[in-house]
Amino acid sequence: MSAFKAYDFRGVFNKDFTLDTIYRIGFYLPKLLNVNKVLVGRDMRVSSPAMFDSLTRGITDAGADVYDMGLTTTPMVYYFTAKHHFDASVMITASHNPKEHNGLKVSTTNALPVGYDTGLSKLEKMIVDAPQPVENKGKIINHDVKSEYLEFQKQYSYDISNLKIAMDCCNGMASILVKDIFGNAPIYIYDDLDGTFPHHEANPLEPQNIKDLQALVLKEKADIGVIFDGDADRVMFVDEKGSFIPPDLMIAVLGLYFIKEKNYQGKVIQDIRTSKSVGEFIHKLGREVHIWRVGRAYAALKLREIDGAFGGEFAGHYYFRDFFYSDSAMIASQVILHIVSEMKKKGVTVSQLISQIAVYANSGEVNFRIEKKKEAMDALKDYFMAKETSTQFMDFDGYRIEFADWWFNVRPSNTEPYLRLLMEAKNQVLLDEKMAEARKVLSDFL
Repeated sequence: MSAFKAYDFRGVFNKDFTLDTIYRIGFYLPKLLNVNKVLVGRDMRVSSPAMFDSLTRGITDAGADVYDMGLTTTPMVYYFTAKHHFDASVMITASHNPKEHNGLKVSTTNALPVGYDTGLSKLEKMIVDAPQPVENKGKIINHDVKSEYLEFQKQYSYDISNLKIAMDCCNGMASILVKDIFGNAPIYIYDDLDGTFPHHEANPLEPQNIKDLQALVLKEKADIGVIFDGDADRVMFVDEKGSFIPPDLMIAVLGLYFIKEKNYQGKVIQDIRTSKSVGEFIHKLGREVHIWRVGRAYAALKLREIDGAFGGEFAGHYYFRDFFYSDSAMIASQVILHIVSEMKKKGVTVSQLISQIAVYANSGEVNFRIEKKKEAMDALKDYFMAKETSTQFMDFDGYRIEFADWWFNVRPSNTEPYLRLLMEAKNQVLLDEKMAEARKVLSDFL
């Protein structure tokens, strides 16, 4: 299986790709993006130093200079790509994937993502050729920017001393920033860098990976729990009862800051899986949502295109106009904790706040192992649209089909033989009924 994906380059190190592959990517990247300097950051994974050496050797052999950020979060690379006017950057990371994985996130001018449709497919074809090093090699330049980044983050810093916060850094890159931003008040776990992920994988969407945070919230009677993924571009939350909060609902919470408190103009981006509750809540605040495709390679571009105020995804990415239309877990966490702090002053808990937003029964994303994904998607579409009149139909990223009292999104995995189904209805009885019907339709393809 190729490590070139829709959004980035990622796979099992020394299985899906080798260090020679990384060298070739480094060599041809300056040519692909027509640059003579590349900004490079890396995470704490065991394979990241070797990948950094191969990548930067390729870049310098091509005659371009490397600006080395060292250990960094992915959003830090985005910020300095745009802020320092780099036309090419690479973050060495596999984000939330298991420890055996690694990869590359490539960006260009203004931190615009380079996905398969916008350059990685060309790069995949280019690296087949054997590189011929140039005579005048490039050099590696230290580019330490942490203090500047922390100064930027200060604008989102508020007094949240009334909160008791539990925070899980997943042994990932959030650890290099959290204590500078939040101080020593939060109760931290797994806040040392360790690319072997000794406690749990750095993917907060998997229920087993948030159990320790949930237990900590209950034990310490915390107001809220915060958990970052491996490269700190995603953040998710647990309420004071230890319940996981679906990340898309936090788009609505961000609206309380950017719309109600700061009066930002412009639409709000959400992905095709986002709860209808979010759009309705944002509408009550006086703004409209724009539903778009899943993934930074699409969301960041669309937010810039429509000059949206902010946005988010079901997977815990949150995008901000003030952050060069890119995603930042640190901005999201600071803003959300500020709103939670203000709500606590009014006697409103996190679970009570979320209950004001989430007014529908939601299935979450359910995976079905199906090879004939397109045929199965069409079977679902045809079945339900023959039974009821749809109120809205979207056919990007699979289908999102809305009816009077319920809706569903069905979409294929880009990398695995899975079909992903999410349903939402006005009540649990209707949701169970529709999900049972969907399972029956899909059973023919299992």
